[in-house]
Amino acid sequence: MKRPATVLAGAAVVGVIAISSASTAPRAPATPKATPRLAGPPPTIVQYGYVRSLVRAGSRYRLRFDPALFLSGETANRAAVEDGAIPPGDIVPNDYYVRNETKKQLTYAVLPGARVTVVTNSGASGLRSTRVSVSELAAIVKGRNPKNRRLYGNLGYWARVAGDRVVALDQQYQP
Repeated sequence: MKRPATVLAGAAVVGVIAISSASTAPRAPATPKATPRLAGPPPTIVQYGYVRSLVRAGSRYRLRFDPALFLSGETANRAAVEDGAIPPGDIVPNDYYVRNETKKQLTYAVLPGARVTVVTNSGASGLRSTRVSVSELAAIVKGRNPKNRRLYGNLGYWARVAGDRVVALDQQYQP
């Protein structure tokens, strides 16, 4: 009867050793699965900048976009000092600073159904984000206001870009 107990005790020790060595020894590589895509742009990026033109081109619109950096906090303060916009030791007003080093523009396609918002001032309820169509934004960029909205200035936009196509444009309020 002692013999089976010894075998079980030996098996338990071997099991502990196997577990112990498995946790510290390097593992052999697993069977490779689908290789992740390593090249190309991310599925969607967001850029801040200025809409310089938006014109109909066939079944879509062509956007000319002037990218800029919308900075806040200490990053904004340091950039503004470096650019000579504020003296050292000062802070940027309203905790943001827009750095637009060049006027170089990017061209993107915009589908007619893309989501677009602009900042409007509705009077009684104040400033708000208002959804508009791409065609209405194209008119606004050209200086027209087809729906007589109370627009709030010439502000920058956040462009959500998938590849070379803008899927959303949201105007950024700036005090």
